[in-house]
Amino acid sequence: MKDYLKLFSIFFRVGAFTFGGGYAMLPIMQKEMVENHDLIRENEFLDIIAVAQSLPGPIAVNTAVFVGYKVKGILGAVFTLIGTVLPSLLVIMVLAIFYDKIKHINTIQLFFHGVRPAIVALILMAALKLSKPISKTDFNMVIMVLSFVSIVLLKVHPILVIISCAVAGLLHKKKEGKRGTH
Repeated sequence: MKDYLKLFSIFFRVGAFTFGGGYAMLPIMQKEMVENHDLIRENEFLDIIAVAQSLPGPIAVNTAVFVGYKVKGILGAVFTLIGTVLPSLLVIMVLAIFYDKIKHINTIQLFFHGVRPAIVALILMAALKLSKPISKTDFNMVIMVLSFVSIVLLKVHPILVIISCAVAGLLHKKKEGKRGTH
């Protein structure tokens, strides 16, 4: 039970002290899971992120469930899921009750004004950390640039980009495999 409570505690802290949604949670999750508690390796975390963002649902919740399952099976997944969503659920319930009374308070507005740039920094940090373990092959660099251009400049839906990149990766690996057998 101690291991399950540890998982719950880690993910509760991540859920409680991260503003800005799933992508802002990623660098904190990475720090806790990979560096502080050595639950998974860096390359495993990157693979989990790739799977988690490809599935329906919030990336932070998907990541938490995946890690919990990998570390402690179904019950581990349940504890990490509850730990991740419980803080947000509690805060949202309190805000829903008091929102009309607090939405015009200057301190609340200043809080959000200050938090927004920090969220952008956290997301940028997540992108930089997640890019480190990716091998800098020509293929990977082309995929990154084309993905960025497709999403940002051409306004292609990210799901289409992810699917296209997955297909490209499969075809590339298949082609490499054929080259290696000759």
